[in-house]
Amino acid sequence: MSESREEILADFQACTGVEDVAEAIFHLEETNWDLLRAVSRVMPPDSQSFHPRNDPDIMIVEDDSSASSQPIENATDMMEIGNNVGHLPTKKSHKEKSQENNFASTSSGSTDVKMLTFNINYSDRLIKIRLPENANISDLKQKLSTELNVPPCRQILSNWARLSQYEKSPFSKLMLPDENELHLIVKSTGDGVTAEDENEVTQKLNGTYMLHIKYEDKTYDLKYEGIKPILQVKTDVYTFTSIHVRNQIWTGWPPNIDDNTMLALSGINFPEHDLTVRKSAHSQQKEKRSMPQIVQIDSDDEFEDASESFNVDDDYFVENESSSSSKKMEPLIPEHVEDELIGTITFAERFTNRYGPIHPAFYQGTLEDALKEACAKPAKDRKILAIYLHHDASVLTNVFCTQLLGFESIMQIIEKNFILWGWDITYENNRQKFHAALANSLGPTAPISLRNIPVDRLPAMVLVMKIRSATEIFNVVNGNVGVNELLSTLIECVEMFHEHQTVEMKEEQERAERELVKWEQDQAYRESLEADRAKEEAKRTQEREEFEARKKLENEKAESEARKEAHRRKVEAGLPPEPPLGDDITKIRFRLPKGVNIERRFSADTPLQVLLDFLVVKGYPNDEYKVISSWPRRDLTALDGKQTLKELKLCPQETVILEER
Repeated sequence: MSESREEILADFQACTGVEDVAEAIFHLEETNWDLLRAVSRVMPPDSQSFHPRNDPDIMIVEDDSSASSQPIENATDMMEIGNNVGHLPTKKSHKEKSQENNFASTSSGSTDVKMLTFNINYSDRLIKIRLPENANISDLKQKLSTELNVPPCRQILSNWARLSQYEKSPFSKLMLPDENELHLIVKSTGDGVTAEDENEVTQKLNGTYMLHIKYEDKTYDLKYEGIKPILQVKTDVYTFTSIHVRNQIWTGWPPNIDDNTMLALSGINFPEHDLTVRKSAHSQQKEKRSMPQIVQIDSDDEFEDASESFNVDDDYFVENESSSSSKKMEPLIPEHVEDELIGTITFAERFTNRYGPIHPAFYQGTLEDALKEACAKPAKDRKILAIYLHHDASVLTNVFCTQLLGFESIMQIIEKNFILWGWDITYENNRQKFHAALANSLGPTAPISLRNIPVDRLPAMVLVMKIRSATEIFNVVNGNVGVNELLSTLIECVEMFHEHQTVEMKEEQERAERELVKWEQDQAYRESLEADRAKEEAKRTQEREEFEARKKLENEKAESEARKEAHRRKVEAGLPPEPPLGDDITKIRFRLPKGVNIERRFSADTPLQVLLDFLVVKGYPNDEYKVISSWPRRDLTALDGKQTLKELKLCPQETVILEER
């Protein structure tokens, strides 16, 4: 009795280790559910450690002249076993045996061994090497070592990803083209690479790649930094081709790379590289089998069948759902949770444990904090708040959590445009706690639209956005929706949000520019006032200094005048009186500076100092004025004041002139 397809699928997954059910079914369908052919399709011949059949009719072919005339039975089976298990023991020449030791996995049961050509550029040489498809990179390096006398450990092949785990992988598994162009770089004898190689890698890491990606009849030119991973390119291609990463078939990538390899280390051409992408035939077949079906329940309830995003047979869906239901041993949020923050942390951890890691990240914090993170920011940094309300009693919960929230496009749009906050309202007290938090954040009317959602329409996603100064609930998406409807609702919400966001960003920019102009004007006004204050202060300081200097000068002058007056009075007190006319009397005429003349009589034996003291009493001190005799011209103030007027020949009369010093 033949095995059922379920048993064949289980055996295939056990043999190959392929965990993806859809991928396993694809390989089995391609081989018409032939287990051996499907396993050979996935696993290269050298990696298989089991013998699918042990045919006793296989003949050992000896390498002699008589061997060619012997009949070969079951030739078809022999070819198949040779491809699946390995080479048959045949008698070879010494030269052939040495070649066979280098490529032990070569099938002798098959006479057609595909040969691959490698054109290797090294310095100014072009080295051409042909190897069978069951050889590997290590064999290629060994050939180069023999040709160039360069050990394999010093060989670096560019246009080839530098991943050591592919050194022993056969070329058949790497799916290489028939002819390959490679460049050889030789390391220095030290541990590191040559300066040339290091400079090349540094240039590529810091440079920008231009990828020319052809899809159908269009070519897209995309720029990427050298440090970007290949997965980033495939994810971006998904956005404009709608081909999921797992369904993309590429031409142009080096064979031995993974999606986490950086472009600079992938071996592609720098700075430009040509690629081609197409959709796998298997994904197209799955899409045909999984067209969404609309099931009409009644006038109010309408939802898309879960087969929209889950394309495996119903038996596997039931199995997965039952295994998932076994994880619902504990609620996502415990009953009577006191702390809202602890509740959200517990929710995120248990959600991942129950439904797996493939879902958008939940914000861990209070609802008020989540609202601030999403809405209480400038328009350019603002996001939409998505509140996910969970209920374990709803039959829609498992599909919504595993299929809708785990759908690639939905995850991408949520992570880019939303802050996702989750809460479990299975228990009534947790429901009331959520309504209280929502009323506290959005106002008392906000929970009204959420109170009457029936359990069979949960879970729900509440979309909250801030438009201008109002933060309100934009839409409530119930759990009885399909992927397309949920995705369309999210896109509609994002488009409306971006439309208002663009307007608000422009208004904020204009407002910021006006405030900047106003601030600059205020700053100029403040600077002008400050300059005026400084001028006034400088003027007051100058006037105060001048006043103080003038006052000081006046004080000094007054003090000087007082000293002079005191000296004059003292001199006047000691001045002898003017003598009457008589003998030995001399009359002295004083010609003052302003043309005024005065006369006085002195005794002939009067000392010169008395004459000078007389002038002091009249206000002409000796330190300011000189007393000059007319003939002979002499400066009397420079003479000895004890000499008498007679000795100085100032008798009987004389005119003296006062000059300012």
